Amino acid sequence: MLPVLRLAADTGNGVWTREAVQKIADDLGLTPDERAQLIPSGQETLFSNRVHWAKTYMTKAGLLEPVRRGCFCITERGRQLLATSPQRIDNTLLSQFPEFQDFMSSRSKDAVGGDRGTEGNSGTRAAFAGSDKTPAEIIRAVQAQADAALADELIERILAMPPDFLERLVVNLVVAMGYGTTAGETSKAIGRSGDNGVDGVIHQDALGLDRVYIQAKRYAPTTLVGGPEIRNFYGSLAIHKATKGVFVTTSSFSQQAVANAASFPSRMVLIDGKRLAALMIRYNVGCRTEETALLRRVDEGFFE
Repeated sequence: MLPVLRLAADTGNGVWTREAVQKIADDLGLTPDERAQLIPSGQETLFSNRVHWAKTYMTKAGLLEPVRRGCFCITERGRQLLATSPQRIDNTLLSQFPEFQDFMSSRSKDAVGGDRGTEGNSGTRAAFAGSDKTPAEIIRAVQAQADAALADELIERILAMPPDFLERLVVNLVVAMGYGTTAGETSKAIGRSGDNGVDGVIHQDALGLDRVYIQAKRYAPTTLVGGPEIRNFYGSLAIHKATKGVFVTTSSFSQQAVANAASFPSRMVLIDGKRLAALMIRYNVGCRTEETALLRRVDEGFFE
């Protein structure tokens, strides 16, 4: 926020937001990779997103004001604040201004579903005001916490199911990811005597010319998959004359197991419990979407 306010002070007739993004990035010495980093939606760069939110927050606090669409300038209050030589401007500092408090209060009421009184909203207001993250980043952080808790529960549920459950789960997951076609037709769990060391197979085409073989191990989190198990699976791939294999476990892999998988000529992908749960969440296997949060911004083209 401080670089944005300083730039506005140095530009008498107002500064264009797009020019502010470029100028501040130059002043901060951002690398090309840092400038190109995108927010998760992929629709905007992270740095541009932060500059826009900095402008929005300081406008709500009365430090900036719009001159015309996409252009802003500093206010007298903003100049007075700069005169105090602040080392940093953040939401906590902006909270001294009543307008910013009102803005944050209205956001917190919306976030908790209406006005529940001063005591009911004080914690939410404090969380918003004390954070240096943008609203989108706060939502993503909360989402990450929810997904982490869900991932732990998914692994616990898998460990509590019968042994062959993981084999069927992995086949369903791989199909949900777009490999093979319909489960039961070109994809199936094997997991029986005489399966030659594989638990499932995915046919990449209707004729079964290209196949992906699966090995699934339901291990407790403290039991690592070691090098011998990887070598055994590679031997199974050789029996089936396969070039692609996926080894899935609810635990994790030893360093030797990872090294062995990388050394074989056949392509072998290792999926540990953490990645397994993440893929289940991403492709809605074993879980479902309960609620969706929509992030909206002004459509500049509409006002043109």
